[in-house]
Amino acid sequence: MITAQSKPLADRPWLDPKAIPQIRIDSLTKAYTAHTAVDNVSLDIFKGEMFALVGASGCGKTTLLRMLAGFALPTSGRIFIDGTEMGIVPPHERPVNMMFQSYALFPHMSVESNVGYGLRRLPLDDATRKQRTQEALDMVQLGGLGKRKPHQLSGGQRQRVALARALIRRPKVLLLDEPLSALDKKLREQTQFELMDLQYKLGITFIVVTHDQDEAMALASRIAVMDKGQVVQVGTPAEIYEFPRSRFVADFVGTANLFEGTVCACEPGRVRVNCPETGGELVVDDAGSFALGQQVWVALRPEKARLAKEPSTAARVNQLSGTVWELGYLGNRSTYRIKTSSGKLVTVVAQNERRTAQAAIDWSDEVFVSWSADAAVVLQS
Repeated sequence: MITAQSKPLADRPWLDPKAIPQIRIDSLTKAYTAHTAVDNVSLDIFKGEMFALVGASGCGKTTLLRMLAGFALPTSGRIFIDGTEMGIVPPHERPVNMMFQSYALFPHMSVESNVGYGLRRLPLDDATRKQRTQEALDMVQLGGLGKRKPHQLSGGQRQRVALARALIRRPKVLLLDEPLSALDKKLREQTQFELMDLQYKLGITFIVVTHDQDEAMALASRIAVMDKGQVVQVGTPAEIYEFPRSRFVADFVGTANLFEGTVCACEPGRVRVNCPETGGELVVDDAGSFALGQQVWVALRPEKARLAKEPSTAARVNQLSGTVWELGYLGNRSTYRIKTSSGKLVTVVAQNERRTAQAAIDWSDEVFVSWSADAAVVLQS
């Protein structure tokens, strides 16, 4: 199984300063009368990437996708694909295709007619058109369902029909707007891997818009996080998750405990933060540049913390105490919310490694939350 994290270094061209991007978005802005949907966005996307745009509703990610497709014209800025500016190129002449969130299948047409619809304007004979349609159906494992109508298919099968129709013209870039949002959780997870495998085999650049952070983390080679029309961070899933550059990214991608405080000491590779919420100092391994007295936030992922009924005696460990305020059992893991003496709620995720019906730590227990100095990051904004 190919995943974004298992690809060799040669498949990560963004690390090569000599690599030429397939798509270059240069200072792109889309302004309406009442608001600016996309605000001065610049991005480089390389051939063969599975690139994800994530953000809350209204952040501008779908508007950006529509400008790439040519369905919306930018107020300013430029888009280049393979070195050609797309400014005056109409949608049907761009080397891209788009798969819509609703799938937009024709209910009166068969599956094979839906898939082959994109070939109607190409100068192909009937035999070639039929062969290409069958190849597209086989590619998404629907080879035997060509005669059915969309209403005779499951949600996952309809999603595959829409994908085959988008791929049949063999575009250089495929744009996907919330492609899996209509699927249930288990089918969505299964389809994610199928989509990754298909994209890797075809070598086509995929740009996926999603509000589902977990989906972006699973699918993408790189992620661009958007907020209020701007791209606030671009990186691999691991970079975005482990090293967020702002409170927004830390809080939006996954779950994070954020402790507000002020820098009280700067040591080589280490920062000490005075944090009233925890009742003392927090020690963080961080090589960043900070000033004494500077306001910062310490971001800690819930799975990086340890929960115990006895205090930790290890060196270079941050620690606080509290009471189990909320507890959620999720099968493979449990989520605890610990209420400290300051009233701060701290989330801790623990793996359920043993097969038992009894929780080792339960409601209202007095507990200690601890984490090492290298488990958190310091954020300036």
